[in-house]
Amino acid sequence: MSGRPLVSVVVPAYNEGEDIIPVLDRLFDAVRLPCEVLVVVDDDEDCTVAVVDEYAGKEPRLRHVVNRYGRGPANAIRYGIEAADAPVAVVTMADGCDDPRQIDDLARLVNRGVAVAAASRYMPGGQQVGGPLLKGLLSKTAGRSLHVLARTGTQDATNSFKAYSTEFVRQVGIDSRSGFEIGIELTAKAKRLGLPVAEIPTIWLDRQAGVSNFKIAQWIPCYLRWYRFAFGRRLTVEQVRARGRKGW
Repeated sequence: MSGRPLVSVVVPAYNEGEDIIPVLDRLFDAVRLPCEVLVVVDDDEDCTVAVVDEYAGKEPRLRHVVNRYGRGPANAIRYGIEAADAPVAVVTMADGCDDPRQIDDLARLVNRGVAVAAASRYMPGGQQVGGPLLKGLLSKTAGRSLHVLARTGTQDATNSFKAYSTEFVRQVGIDSRSGFEIGIELTAKAKRLGLPVAEIPTIWLDRQAGVSNFKIAQWIPCYLRWYRFAFGRRLTVEQVRARGRKGW
């Protein structure tokens, strides 16, 4: 790849092995913007690494990155965005649930000036197919209530499939350390800063191979923290960073 990429695609992965191959195939077939794809793992022993390195032999835009911030998806996403070379970072999952054809559209929204661009399952035209019923109900309730009551700019604050201005992320920081709550954290921070958030509809399909690593009972308190944070007066960047560190 020559020149700086316009979008860095961050893919947290945990022992996906060869299941990641069709995901990468669809991703590179779909993305037309100059890009880099960072598959982030917790250690070099992860069985995804050998598969990604072999794939990278024919696809120079791909590389694996070892997360140095600690285990878990939040730290992997945080490390991946920090390692991104592009002005836009798009987070998408290694399980194939997200539609990679939307990566370009999400990135272009950020290039046009929004801080966060969300792929939304719950706006008109969006859909969630499969997945645990309780998880979907809680996610939809949180997203739609935040949209109406806190005016977050998206009806799907909890979806991990989002594009971010890397400048915005580096200004406000990421305080999540547990699961996939980074999506709602950064949406809430953008809202409290008065920065624009946009969304496009997406169809999310439950994974067809492997086992989900989503731990709903363990991570609900983390989501609730950022749900509450979305409400309140406008803050400065310094105030957002301070409250995030303290857990306010």
